[in-house]
Amino acid sequence: MPLQTLSLSLSDDPPPAPIADWIDEANRRREKFYNEGLGLRIPRYVPSNPQMVYAAMADLKESGHLRGHTFCEWGSGFAIATGIASLLGMQAFGLEIEPELIARSRNLAAYMKVPLTILDSDYLPEGFDESEEMGGKELILPEATMAGSMLPEYEGLNPADVDLFFVYPYPDQEEVMMDLFAAVASHGAVLLIYREEEEVDAFLLEENDDNDF
Repeated sequence: MPLQTLSLSLSDDPPPAPIADWIDEANRRREKFYNEGLGLRIPRYVPSNPQMVYAAMADLKESGHLRGHTFCEWGSGFAIATGIASLLGMQAFGLEIEPELIARSRNLAAYMKVPLTILDSDYLPEGFDESEEMGGKELILPEATMAGSMLPEYEGLNPADVDLFFVYPYPDQEEVMMDLFAAVASHGAVLLIYREEEEVDAFLLEENDDNDF
């Protein structure tokens, strides 16, 4: 994959008040959702460290690694990272397929007056899939995409227009997400991955005509 690892410098400074308030309210609602048993149908997930996510996004922006201002979170949940991106001045999109989480993240954004868009969409564009392999999951590309004749897209968002993707994958999905990024993004885009060990890594998609759809 034509991915260049980017060096991140994460500041220990607390987020600005609007971002701190957003994180606090989102976490409060997420905990209430699960503590009251409202999320019984939706597996409880381990949240990322939002202060670390903020620090990584802020560093990418301030260091000049981002070519533009369009952000997309794959599997946005309560849209914590999506809201952080919006408050950092980005046009922020979150992709989510659980109707309850879509409704709650939209309600949170309206309450906090944070401009963002939650799309009812899977992170895998139409025709893409993933399979279970011995070493983890593997991305399956549509034949049309592999031939360069198909433009992947989400409902209301062209992934080629996204400048910064963010995802907190399951451990066996990390390679899938990196492959997906290489398949649907355009050169110059950045992928920010949060790992369960409380680590973040950033990758720049370098120019390669075979991967620009």
